[in-house]
Amino acid sequence: MPDLDLSIAICSWNTREDLQICLESLALERASCSFEVLVVDNNSEDGSPDMVAELFPWVRLFRMEHNLGFTGGNNYAMDQHEGQHFMLLNSDTIVHPGALSTLLAYLTSNPSVGIVGPKLLNPDGTLQFSCRKFPNPVAALFRNTPIGKLFPNNKFTRDYLMADWDHNLEREVDWVSGAALLIRKGCLDRVGKMDPEYFMFCEDVDWCWQAHQHGFKVMYYPKAVITHAIGRSTDKAPNRMIGRFHRSMFRFYQKNMVPRMNPLLRPFALLFAATMLGMRAGIFILHNRLDDYRRQRNRDAA
Repeated sequence: MPDLDLSIAICSWNTREDLQICLESLALERASCSFEVLVVDNNSEDGSPDMVAELFPWVRLFRMEHNLGFTGGNNYAMDQHEGQHFMLLNSDTIVHPGALSTLLAYLTSNPSVGIVGPKLLNPDGTLQFSCRKFPNPVAALFRNTPIGKLFPNNKFTRDYLMADWDHNLEREVDWVSGAALLIRKGCLDRVGKMDPEYFMFCEDVDWCWQAHQHGFKVMYYPKAVITHAIGRSTDKAPNRMIGRFHRSMFRFYQKNMVPRMNPLLRPFALLFAATMLGMRAGIFILHNRLDDYRRQRNRDAA
């Protein structure tokens, strides 16, 4: 196999239609730079792997016998990859023309950068806040919660989302979304694979944290653009995903933030974080169950 600039890992679970569109967009970029695509299928039941094998024979396909999760699937791809640099890419993305070559050129020109993320757009073309500050329990208390709805423009949420600056400008950030994240070989060699304790969610936050700890910059680079339809896989099991998300948030807080505190404060900080995140998860799950109950009543009354 010739030298490859990039390995692109796509971890897929029951996203056949989105995955096909994603791979079609990548096929158009094959002439712009040298890359391989590794699709790790997490035991999908919608025919995704057969579709890949039939329509995209140039893709390296790995069929898992059980669901390894986002982290496990991508770590598996890291063990198999042959490209110089490595990219995480969600199956529900569409790569815009020139995005890959633009990201690679930026990485080549900026040796201090360990991780770079493109501008992400929602399917309707609006901006997706894909680079953010590191999370904290106070921001979690306000984001997408009843309290946050009472104060929709609160500074905690806006600061976390980095909402108050021009996203057409390049900027060093705390972390970029794993929906489309390119990591330099030298950075990957230093930080290693993603923490397997994160089944999914927050593995990208943690990876960027580790990159910072090893002296690498994490950059948002908007000249490369990718469209991302959030939640196409996770929406298939919303309550389970809510639980996993909040457990991952607690894992990140416990692993990276609490050890930096005064030892006397650590037990209280962990209790506060566990309480806030547990309450937040409970509110979301209760809201979903009430919605399900209302929908069922409406169907029964029809």
